[in-house]
Amino acid sequence: PENAKDLELKWVFQAQSLQTFETTPLVVDGIMYLTQAPNDVVALDAKAGRVFWIYHHVLPQTLSVCCGQVNRGLAILGDVLYMGTLDAQIVAIDRRNGRPIWKTRVADNTRGYAITLAPLVVKDKVIVGVSGGEFGIRGFIAAFDARTGKEAWRFHIIPEPGEPGHETWENDAWKTTGGVNVWGHITVDTKLGTAFVPTAPPSPDYV
Repeated sequence: PENAKDLELKWVFQAQSLQTFETTPLVVDGIMYLTQAPNDVVALDAKAGRVFWIYHHVLPQTLSVCCGQVNRGLAILGDVLYMGTLDAQIVAIDRRNGRPIWKTRVADNTRGYAITLAPLVVKDKVIVGVSGGEFGIRGFIAAFDARTGKEAWRFHIIPEPGEPGHETWENDAWKTTGGVNVWGHITVDTKLGTAFVPTAPPSPDYV
């Protein structure tokens, strides 16, 4: 209340998209990095709003996306930005010039998988979760080497045969009915070495 009267508009960035704008900007060394739907990365002068560069990820003409072409932001490690894409890839981008360094396919978009959350960097790993619970996917999170994009590990939310808890799923329902996509922000306690993962809709239509 004491300083609200001092707020004033400095500049405006007009996103070149009519999709929902849900990104959380990152600001490093005076440069603001953000995403605009469906899968563009924009580098801006944080003081003046001038655009330095835009990286455009080309998507297939046919996408399996439930609820709008949304992207919630980026992760950063050193001079590399990381973005999840609607066709279920991770892209590593040089933050100095906007050029892609590597791309890794996380899942098959034609089966309903997509990535809409902002990745999370923990030490030398990039962690992402998948959207698509409305299409009968089997939700999971996965970690990738930040330097190479090689998958380090994958954890499915719904247990498969031989894993604890699988006995609670009838027949083959574990493959599709669980859904439980991970589109919300993952949190990690670095002291405990523990990830806390929010999950979303099941897929009862795919029984």
